[in-house]
Amino acid sequence: MLMKSIEESRIAIIVFSKEYASSKWCLKEVAKIMECKEQNNLTVLPVFYKVEPREVRGGKESYERALTEHESKFGKDSEEVKIWKKVLSEARSLSGWHLNDENESELIQRIVKEISTRLNRTPLHVAKHPTGIDSQVVKLKLMLHLESNDDVVMVGLWGQGGIGKSTLARALYNAIFRQFEGSCLLANVREAQNSKDLISLQETLLLEILSLQQKLEVSSVERGINLIQHRLCHKKVLLILDDVDDLSQLNALAGEDKWFGNGSRIIVTTRDNHLLTYLEIDQDHVYKVRELNNNDARELFSKHAFPTHQNFRIRTDLVDSVLNHAKGLPLALEVLGSFLRGRREYEWESALDDISTAPKKEINDLLKISYDGLEPRVKEIFLHIACFFKGWDSEYVKKVLDSCDLKAVIGLNILMERSLIRSEYGTLQMHDLIQLMGMDIVNQESDDPGRRSRLWQYDDVVDVLSSNMENCAVKAILLKPPEPIEMCISHDAFTKMRRLRLLILCNIHDFFQGPICLPNGLIWFEWTGCASQIPEFSSGPKKLVGLNMSEGNITGVIKQFKDFQNLKYINFSYCKSLVRMPDLSCTPNLEELDLHNCKDLVEAHKSIAYLNKLQVLNLEGCFELSVFPNELQSKNLRVLNFNNCTKFERFPDILHKLEALKELFLTRTAIKGLTASIENLVSLERMCLSHCKNLTSLPSSIYTLQNLEGLTLHFCPNLIGFPKYEDSTNPCMTTQLSNLYSLNLSECNLSEVDFLQNLSCSPFLTKFFLSGNNLTGLPTSINKRRHLFSLLVDNCHQLQEIPELPPFLFAFRADNCGSLQNYGDLTSIHDSVRRGLTMADISSPNE
Repeated sequence: MLMKSIEESRIAIIVFSKEYASSKWCLKEVAKIMECKEQNNLTVLPVFYKVEPREVRGGKESYERALTEHESKFGKDSEEVKIWKKVLSEARSLSGWHLNDENESELIQRIVKEISTRLNRTPLHVAKHPTGIDSQVVKLKLMLHLESNDDVVMVGLWGQGGIGKSTLARALYNAIFRQFEGSCLLANVREAQNSKDLISLQETLLLEILSLQQKLEVSSVERGINLIQHRLCHKKVLLILDDVDDLSQLNALAGEDKWFGNGSRIIVTTRDNHLLTYLEIDQDHVYKVRELNNNDARELFSKHAFPTHQNFRIRTDLVDSVLNHAKGLPLALEVLGSFLRGRREYEWESALDDISTAPKKEINDLLKISYDGLEPRVKEIFLHIACFFKGWDSEYVKKVLDSCDLKAVIGLNILMERSLIRSEYGTLQMHDLIQLMGMDIVNQESDDPGRRSRLWQYDDVVDVLSSNMENCAVKAILLKPPEPIEMCISHDAFTKMRRLRLLILCNIHDFFQGPICLPNGLIWFEWTGCASQIPEFSSGPKKLVGLNMSEGNITGVIKQFKDFQNLKYINFSYCKSLVRMPDLSCTPNLEELDLHNCKDLVEAHKSIAYLNKLQVLNLEGCFELSVFPNELQSKNLRVLNFNNCTKFERFPDILHKLEALKELFLTRTAIKGLTASIENLVSLERMCLSHCKNLTSLPSSIYTLQNLEGLTLHFCPNLIGFPKYEDSTNPCMTTQLSNLYSLNLSECNLSEVDFLQNLSCSPFLTKFFLSGNNLTGLPTSINKRRHLFSLLVDNCHQLQEIPELPPFLFAFRADNCGSLQNYGDLTSIHDSVRRGLTMADISSPNE
């Protein structure tokens, strides 16, 4: 049973004591642990408890005597004793902890922290079918000399696009990352083309390797280099830089091996072998990723091409023909396999006719076969992503695509099934080769940019805007240079583009005097970062669905959005000179309004209270906001955010039940209280009123919020009491606040929390934070709250007594309670809580 547990473990801690080697069971366990380290990548961490590491290896003291006794018992040539000697020698060289006369509790805390950090590091997704990977990982592990901690080893993975370098890098990472103190894989490094992008990668590198709670702020690339050197020079790390194509990226992230501690391994994947030469990686440490062999290629293709339920067979010669054209390229095998999946022989034959006409070395044409089989709308979605939206937030892209009537959900699913795109951490991604293929399709539409459907290059856009072309074919423009750039856009430059539906400009300064005019057929318009004026439209109905003018210098907006019946999304965030919100009564379909960080915004127009389709209203950071409608009736509102509206004093009345509102944020507002009408927020799940320094009371109707899961009132110094539970008793409800699991009342001015004495109030409370209050005691019934997991009462200087605590409490903190005299019965709770009445490392009370 024990040996099976070792096999299933991720981390093993061996505590070497004076008499450890005298036990044959201990030696069998360490042998099993070291075996799993070799075969299963088990992380092994030794603790040398009042014994020297050299002694474990077989010095002249207790370990040598014990091994000699085992030899006399089992025979000098015993294979088992030889194994024990070998594994003890290996374990001695592992890095861990050494304890002689130090404080044991401090060491235990360090070990717990280290283990928690390692357990929080999770493997990466490699591939749906990682065929032919394991054998290559074995070769790379030998090349990395993982058994040596004497120096830093740099290895390069080199090969053409689509050959599987990134997949192999992720598989290698998963195989070895637990052997290092910190690890990080930076994907798509190639896309970092300016200092801002490089700084972001440096921040991510430090965040992941050091296991920080939040990113270190890096002010410049040079500052980032210094931080990497100083913070990592004594740390054994694993760093993988995936898809590097420029020296500046290497200089910023891994310029020299001395930046990292001994035992570190740095792996660079690239298409450019010359970059590896710059890093002084000798050819013995360059691994050329090659095409799959015939067997692996057939296996990978088959896994993508043949459903398990397929009840018909495809001729072998057809499969062989596809494999011949793919030439072992994993990307081509995956895309073609997904395209042919489930098709009949005659469809294979038709597809192969197209493949046979494409030059064998032209991967663009090879991959285009999958594109050609798409429906027209799905083709449009694919080209939008290839030309514009690779790496963008998937939910945002869905809004844009749906606005253009392209049925995003089904279209994206089809593209994922064909392996043309993938979703990673909420963003849409596609292989570089597939993206280039999509861009090439658009570029092949015409030599004249005005005759193409999409434009994304600065020169092409300037060319079209400066021409007098009639019947312009452009349907979408996205121009997003890495740094702000000037462009002369005349008043009527876009009006001739009658087919234009999507226009996104970022970092574009227009030095033409006067507003630009946009065609009424435009569906989605963004001009972020530099816009100084709201554009004009021709008279009549507009098709506009999305409008984004964030981070602009606009001082006013359209007085009334007349004829904007289709408008769903408005974003004026970070427009710091905007003073008043426009009249939105003529936008009945508005779903999201984002005005966060409009720091001069004073007034929210009364029309906002009656938009029945409005789902998200974000006013965070509108420091001057003081005028808001007295009542709120937007029945589909899901999220309402007033965070950091420091002059917002009165929350509106809720006259009717709002059955959609789930999140309400009022942190750092000037409100003094909430009205009893909040009982109409019947679906509310999360409410935050932290740092509301004027808040003095809450209505008893708060107890009726049966769906509320989290309530945060952190740092409300004028809140001296919570409403009496008895005042809210509703005979129709057996429990109140029945779903509340997290309650944060820390740093308030409470002298009692008797409302929790009644167990029918918040029966499933899990986290309860009371730090920094004027409490003298806790409810005696608290020991019956079997769901309570975390309890904080630290810095409660008046607290005199802690009653018997709940049986399953795990995280508890009561330090700096100067008046505490009676601890109550702590025998039922976890040992780590009992010791010193203090528990470290629990969730932040500010959540």
